[in-house]
Amino acid sequence: MHPAGLTRLMALLTAVAVATLGCAHTQEPERRMYLIAEDASSIDFQEDAPGIGGAGADAYCNELQKQCYTKCMRRKPEIPSIEKHSGKHKEHCTTKCLNEFMDCIKKMEELERQEAQSKKLQFPSMSKALDWLKAHTPEAPPGTYVIVAGVGFVIAIIGGALFLVPI
Repeated sequence: MHPAGLTRLMALLTAVAVATLGCAHTQEPERRMYLIAEDASSIDFQEDAPGIGGAGADAYCNELQKQCYTKCMRRKPEIPSIEKHSGKHKEHCTTKCLNEFMDCIKKMEELERQEAQSKKLQFPSMSKALDWLKAHTPEAPPGTYVIVAGVGFVIAIIGGALFLVPI
């Protein structure tokens, strides 16, 4: 083979190899907004349980603490040396119920952490993500994190429409 022909053959093989490798990897989605639903007002998103999350967790735990204190003060203290309705009894009930309050807050924080992790959806491509989100919109309310081919998005309502917005 002539040197010029060999050079052309090498150039052709190199071009084919580069073109093939360039298309072999997963395409990363563009960093733009994607429409999920044109009108989000008719979508009935599932609500969290009442009293859980944010200030609701504090209110829930405060109520448990109040109930604990009332119940504790109505009963004779577990410690025989403490007289019912005495200063020591009030101190005992306050300490006992404060510990229950702190345990409640810790449990609520753990539930919120688990809930936040469960609200992260992952998809290999934008088309699969949009198909799933359109079919399961109530299961992915605004604020849900979505990972598409390694790129982070969040679901948001903008101008009454539901969008997938890059983070």
